[in-house]
Amino acid sequence: MKNTEIDYQIFGEEMQYVSIELDPQESVVAEPGAFMMMDDGIQMETLFGDGSQENTGFLGKLLKAGSRLLVGESLFMTAFTNQQNNKRKVSFASPYPGKIIPLDLSTFNGKVICQKDAFLCAAKGVSIGIEFQRKLGVGLFGGEGFIMEKLEGDGLAFLHACGHVFEKDLTAGEIIKIDTGCIVGFTSTVNYDIQFVGGIKNTIFGGEGVVFATLTGPGKVWIQTLPVSRLAGRILAYATTMRKEEGSVLGAVGNLLDGDGRR
Repeated sequence: MKNTEIDYQIFGEEMQYVSIELDPQESVVAEPGAFMMMDDGIQMETLFGDGSQENTGFLGKLLKAGSRLLVGESLFMTAFTNQQNNKRKVSFASPYPGKIIPLDLSTFNGKVICQKDAFLCAAKGVSIGIEFQRKLGVGLFGGEGFIMEKLEGDGLAFLHACGHVFEKDLTAGEIIKIDTGCIVGFTSTVNYDIQFVGGIKNTIFGGEGVVFATLTGPGKVWIQTLPVSRLAGRILAYATTMRKEEGSVLGAVGNLLDGDGRR
């Protein structure tokens, strides 16, 4: 079944949202909590799974929905369908500062592999499942573990990622080394592996972990400048430790002026 074709527009810079225009009887599915606003006349329906397994019976839906738990997604999704005779809009927002990435799966051989919890919304009919990493080293040290998320179909899907996101086209045999947390996604033709940093000083004192991810072309790669785990770690460190200003007297005055009353 061909996926629903949808029109869209992305707004904002740091905290983006995507507005999707639905023709009569068109539908879009989204993660619970992604909804932002919609026009009157759009009907919401909670689906068991992603709505792409409507004719597979209960067992098929159960297996599909259960697999989504392994990539950190919910068992349920929400479908938004335009029940009116004219166009209506529904909008979805990114859950943290970053970028929303539109993907036309039909231009990527119908499949894109991405990091867990990257999915935001998609045309109804797009399948959101799991992708097992077959190599032991990738599973143990690849940052995303043995399981990543895969989007399959021929329609539009939207990912979200933290920080700035840019695309890189790899030619056949071209290799890039990248921090494992900075990978947003890649096409199915890209080979994903890991490489140890090497050297005792690099491993212990380098601060970059013990492995790189290596991505080998041909194919397209999406890369984020700020993994959400890194952002969360900085916020947690700031919230749970005493700030150390330069100069004890000036530092104390600065804390008083900005309302920091911690002792």
